[in-house]
Amino acid sequence: MKKTLLLLVVLCVSLGAFAQKPYTLTSPDGQIKLSIQASAAGMTYDVAYQGKEILTGNKLGLTVNKKVLPVRVAGKKQRSAHQSFRPVVPIRFSQIEKDYNELELTMKDGYSVCWRAYNEGVAYRFKTRFKGEMEVDAEELELGVPADYILHLQQDDRFTSAYENAYSHVKSGEWTSGKNMACLPVLIDAGSCHVLVSEADHYDYPRFFMIHSEAGLKATFPKVWLKERKTDDRHTLPVEEAEYIAKTAGTRNLPWRYMVIGDAATLAENTLCANLSSDKCEIEDVSWIRPGKVSWDWWNGKMVYGPDVNFKSGINTDTYKYYIDFASKNNIEYIILDEGWNVEVNRPFDVIPALDIPELVRYGKEKNVGLILWVTWYAVREHPEIFKTYSDWGVKGMKIDFMERTDQEISNFYENTVREAAKYHLLVDFHGAYTPAGLEYRYPNLLAYEGVRGMEQMENCTPDNSLYFPFMRNAVGAMDYTPGAMLSVQPRYRVTGSPNAMSVGTRAYQLALFITCETGTQMLADSPTRYYKNPDCLEFIKHVPVLWDETKVLDAKVGQYIVMAKRSGDKWYIAAETNNNERQLNVKLDFLPAGKKYHMTSFSDGPNSDYQAMDYRRNESQVDPTATLSIQMVRNGGFAAVLE
Repeated sequence: MKKTLLLLVVLCVSLGAFAQKPYTLTSPDGQIKLSIQASAAGMTYDVAYQGKEILTGNKLGLTVNKKVLPVRVAGKKQRSAHQSFRPVVPIRFSQIEKDYNELELTMKDGYSVCWRAYNEGVAYRFKTRFKGEMEVDAEELELGVPADYILHLQQDDRFTSAYENAYSHVKSGEWTSGKNMACLPVLIDAGSCHVLVSEADHYDYPRFFMIHSEAGLKATFPKVWLKERKTDDRHTLPVEEAEYIAKTAGTRNLPWRYMVIGDAATLAENTLCANLSSDKCEIEDVSWIRPGKVSWDWWNGKMVYGPDVNFKSGINTDTYKYYIDFASKNNIEYIILDEGWNVEVNRPFDVIPALDIPELVRYGKEKNVGLILWVTWYAVREHPEIFKTYSDWGVKGMKIDFMERTDQEISNFYENTVREAAKYHLLVDFHGAYTPAGLEYRYPNLLAYEGVRGMEQMENCTPDNSLYFPFMRNAVGAMDYTPGAMLSVQPRYRVTGSPNAMSVGTRAYQLALFITCETGTQMLADSPTRYYKNPDCLEFIKHVPVLWDETKVLDAKVGQYIVMAKRSGDKWYIAAETNNNERQLNVKLDFLPAGKKYHMTSFSDGPNSDYQAMDYRRNESQVDPTATLSIQMVRNGGFAAVLE
């Protein structure tokens, strides 16, 4: 009898250890709740929004030096924070609020897990406290996603990805992935809300992808490359890989894994990546960092023509002087010299005979226009003197292309590059890149990343896909999309490339992109010739700011349409975009300051723009906070306005 009683006591104690009361954490407004279970079986958590559980049985774990870290809680700390900071490059808000509740669970085995709940989402990270270096063999990250939830994914079949594929949309239970993976961010439609999954404060660590799991989704990471082979003049592939995903300092914070949770407006207005990334700027003097617009030469085939062009257009000094003149006349801060300016891509100091870089730098300085040079990441890696050399030449920045890797080494390449560039006062735009994860707040000379299906994809870049950008790609940071086409068509009609490059969507849609697309280097993709032929559109584009004080989503539905208002100083800009369905939207202007009247200059779809996409109407009117704005958009249409 005593033995039986003893066994019952032991069993009860054991069950209690596995069924202990969960730790809870709520957002400051109480709308989001985390329930965290920590036991010898591992660590899991559930996420609830507005009282309804949306993701349950989510798992996390870490394997270090061939050992799965046990979950044995030694203590907990809780705190709340109410802070704000002003980003050096404000692409959405000039002041960002940092309000959150935090719970840190300290383990007995040299690490802790820190959790945060914001009004716009939740996040967690591992903090390790091991001596010397550690090898991270695996990181477990699994989300319990019900089978009927819709997944919005940018899929690929390899870690060497350019992050440029179109989005796919599939039910969780129907995505078996196979060889396919999804790069970050991933968007989950949970019915009552949306969940955007990404990471922040990322350094010295690989980027992760999501793949199918029995529970829904789980993370997969590339291994450390030990040996590589060069496949062409800009790409490499691994020949030998380690068994671990990272070899890094034993005492450090791993990247935040975060979820933005809420409606369409929450996604498009969120600042969670900024909130979770270090707001300690590593650059002492930032006065030289000058975001701005860029006249881009590649999309339009470096082509200028007309009665004022009495030279052979192409990659030569006369053509780029023409670009400089155009930029100077229209308050455009930079021109870019994209691929073709050097003899070979891996000879980054050998300029073709037709170009005189010193003369272009001199001429640009005279006209207050800076030069940005395109270069491959491989050339940068193989020529560490490149930063000093380009600085000595007098150029202002570098467009660094074709990284197309996500392993630990390339992560360190990103950071080493922007650090070295900053020493020589050089701006950086990463092309062929993964998506932002916070490095740009530590090094604000990093003004943009590509990581998106941009307009260079011509007819394969459609509003049906691009309408996800405000809710996915731009939701995690600056995006080099390259808008500004003056030749536009509706889908199913012939789209041409250079020298008559076209885009899908109406002219008003193109103008709206300059407001909705957020970046520190806003490209004007088309030729100066085309802008000169469309002076009222050029007049609008050249005055649209790159940096913003305030952003408001007035109406939106993920992937279908958006109406966004942005403020710079005392001016407001409004943009609307729709997918392949026409829309009639009525939007109140009650966000404007009470008692003030505004002069509104607007561009809207013309009566025939559903067929001839270049048909638009420019109107002027007076509005005030009591007004309701009626926006009529044709399929793939848009609306753009400035209120002053």
